[in-house]
Amino acid sequence: MQIGPREIVTPFRPIPLDVPEGMKPNEFFNSTENLNDLVNNNGLLLNPENLLLYRKALGHSNLFDTSIIYNTSKIILNPLGRPVRRTQVPDHVKHVWNRMNQILIDYMVEKYPDPSEHLILAGEASLDATWPLTSPGVPSIRMLHNHFIVFDKKTMSDAPLADSDNPNLTDGGQHSLFQAYMRDVYSEFFDTLHLEILKPVSIGSSKIELTGYPQGLPSWEIQGGVKALKDIKFWQEYDEILKGFIDFYRTFFTQVSSRNAPIPKDSYFPEQIERKLLFNNDFLKTAKKVRDNCITDVTYANAIRWQPAFKQLIYRNDEGKLIVTISQNSIGNAITELLGVVVKRVPDAQAYEKDEPALIAQLLEVRQRLIEADLGDGIETKYWPRD
Repeated sequence: MQIGPREIVTPFRPIPLDVPEGMKPNEFFNSTENLNDLVNNNGLLLNPENLLLYRKALGHSNLFDTSIIYNTSKIILNPLGRPVRRTQVPDHVKHVWNRMNQILIDYMVEKYPDPSEHLILAGEASLDATWPLTSPGVPSIRMLHNHFIVFDKKTMSDAPLADSDNPNLTDGGQHSLFQAYMRDVYSEFFDTLHLEILKPVSIGSSKIELTGYPQGLPSWEIQGGVKALKDIKFWQEYDEILKGFIDFYRTFFTQVSSRNAPIPKDSYFPEQIERKLLFNNDFLKTAKKVRDNCITDVTYANAIRWQPAFKQLIYRNDEGKLIVTISQNSIGNAITELLGVVVKRVPDAQAYEKDEPALIAQLLEVRQRLIEADLGDGIETKYWPRD
């Protein structure tokens, strides 16, 4: 068996939405019209906290694929003012968000119990406009949303190897800035976090054997598995991982921007930053390397993402353990590529409609569990009823 990232083909039914003349696609997909399509054509459940569960019209997998979006489009009209990461979500909303996550992950593990047959993942990526604003796809929909996806491992095994130079696969290993020059200090900084449920694991045990991903990223086992997801302590630790990443990223690029800069304002772990980062020669040497490149290479400088951009996810490894990992985002924003799964979406309504009944049946089943847990009310579309 060849080990490496796989490129799978996922058919979809073309979305009957026309981008108005003179408007860029990324501008349109951030519009009220597109969000109306999410609700009216693909919406499954909505609650008073404005958390919308919906079917992915352009999905990653037609086996099981759904998302929850924090739909602030009508309460925060400025797209650049909306929450785009968990740390920006109000506590009462995050409480509901976490419970929804727990039920959905539990459902996927229950329906797909064999780790040798199915890859399960759930997580989110930063939606900040951290690319240059002239780049395509920025700022996209710019509202925090996460993914719940199941892939068939036989389909993955039968799929061709993906191009290893695909820019969306540059999250770890030799391609990653953090991993290439600062692997030790990156891991040591995370080791300072006080975690009880999340246990650090070796790179080998965190990898999916079929793809060899994730590559070189800090990872933690969720001790207790799906049962631990019912403990609010787990979700607090999940946030600690994100806060640690944000502190590391901000501190590094603050040093890239300004030599010998102070600790960034509003840091979550200022003592650890001072002790583990600002007195570490590898950390500061790498910042100098990037700074020097920015000064002399305009193309390199233009590609820098100065604000924290991340992918954070929960997935099941080959041993059946639930693992948490986090990575700086690459040029792409597809969270599946963190595990070495490149999705090639192709328009094919007939092929999609063969998978649609089974997919929707599962989405409605998990929706009912959310309704019973008082996490929202069903939405009626032309594809399914309200109840």
